[in-house]
Amino acid sequence: MSSVNPSSTHSSRLFSCRDMPEPKAVEVAGGTAVVFSTRCPGKVTGNEDGAAVFEFQDGSAVLAVADGLGGVAGGEQASSATLEALRRTFRATDPKRTNLRSAIIDGFEQANQAVLNLGLRTATTLAVLELNHGYARPYHAGDSMILATGGRGKIKMETMSHSPVGYAVAAGVLDAEEAMHHEDRHLVSNVVGMNDMRIDVGPGLKLAPLDTMLLASDGLVDNLHLAEIVQLIRKGKLKKVAALLVSEVEKRMVGDSIHEPSKPDDLTFIVWRRNAGNSANGKITLNAKN
Repeated sequence: MSSVNPSSTHSSRLFSCRDMPEPKAVEVAGGTAVVFSTRCPGKVTGNEDGAAVFEFQDGSAVLAVADGLGGVAGGEQASSATLEALRRTFRATDPKRTNLRSAIIDGFEQANQAVLNLGLRTATTLAVLELNHGYARPYHAGDSMILATGGRGKIKMETMSHSPVGYAVAAGVLDAEEAMHHEDRHLVSNVVGMNDMRIDVGPGLKLAPLDTMLLASDGLVDNLHLAEIVQLIRKGKLKKVAALLVSEVEKRMVGDSIHEPSKPDDLTFIVWRRNAGNSANGKITLNAKN
């Protein structure tokens, strides 16, 4: 459910376990975020994915995608509990004492405890992007992806999947093409809901005017090659970009070509780009009003 609390020092929009008929645009952090989430084609149980957009009074923002583990009881509850934990954390943060980075890390820890407290032996991935006055910083646990690409298609940021296959690709043992078809691609080794969860915090990226950011569950990245994703998101109006992503992924999910990846799954993503005319101030500000 989507909600905004105008009396708070931050506003939040949650898209938890929903079947969205079309992508939804949200103005945030001097740009536009387009959100989409839906369950796997033909699936009779609920959507185990969720997304959230949090905006703070100083103009900074946090985007989040959570993918409850399929095949595990409680995946839907895990992703919902995780996004709710982030919202509670941001509402309880004292902006005079805590910077945004610390609040996000605390949010991960609170989410991890919330999922453990469900007592369902369930888990979820969590990908979070901090948008802070012209800079972006990724945080993640699991195999949901955060990607940044320039207007000409240069990849400026790409998170590493916390999975045996992801580590093999990063080490050069497995190439990306083989990874798309690997029998163990569904395995994840680090998630929210583990006693030893690890938070992967990436470096800050100074954003150029045409940079596009993407957060996505594996429903997207298991069905489109990285080069295809980059070509689809690097330019064009964002709502059209989002619609093309949905269309191409759905084709793959129901396709039967042995030459293309096809993995039916819940699909959730957020694509963000700065609005024309908005430029970075060239200074990273970590004291955000949360």
